Amino acid sequence: MKVIDLSQKNTLINCYMAQLRDKDYQQNRTLFRENMKRIGQAMAYELSHTLDYSEKTVETPLGTKMVPTYDDHIVVGTVLRAGLAFQEGFTSVFDGADAAFVAAFREEGTKENMKIHLEYMAAPRLDGATLLLVDPMLATGGSLEIALKAFLNAGMPRKLHICVVIAAQEGVEHLKQCFPDDDVTLWAAAIDPTLNDMAYIVPGLGDAGDLSFGPKIPSKEL
Repeated sequence: MKVIDLSQKNTLINCYMAQLRDKDYQQNRTLFRENMKRIGQAMAYELSHTLDYSEKTVETPLGTKMVPTYDDHIVVGTVLRAGLAFQEGFTSVFDGADAAFVAAFREEGTKENMKIHLEYMAAPRLDGATLLLVDPMLATGGSLEIALKAFLNAGMPRKLHICVVIAAQEGVEHLKQCFPDDDVTLWAAAIDPTLNDMAYIVPGLGDAGDLSFGPKIPSKEL
């Protein structure tokens, strides 16, 4: 698996990341979601360089022009609910993309006894598609692995890009074991060094879903 850490470049992504991490900025949910969207847009632009292009004829009011545009059938898949704002950034750039969703969540607990549940999946046919699996947080990698397996029930994509806002190095290593070849690319706006005992990324930014949409009732209380 190829790993691209966009924090190694001096770009606006680092400015958006600084605000996402800042506990004072985090009090503004609208700003938090907007920065998730902005990072998605910037990452989508970077990823667009890897697509397949061919020239098409465009008719203008005064003539015609050959313009290279991408040929990929793009599907943007995300994990509900935390990924919604991040996904919006990708679909605003790839405005012809289809969308796919899974509802996957983990029970609160330690890394050693973490359980991940999958409750819902909706996707178009993925055979031959370019699948962008977008999720803000890559902690252990378990949720992303389960989400991808669910999506593959809808067909085999031609290309796979995994796009995250923050990854823990442990999660990166897990995905490298799942995808040892270079036909999969992981895009990360930042890679942090470790996970704590509760499998939260450190220093990270907290719970992206709660910061975007408000606190939730733990599933065990429902």
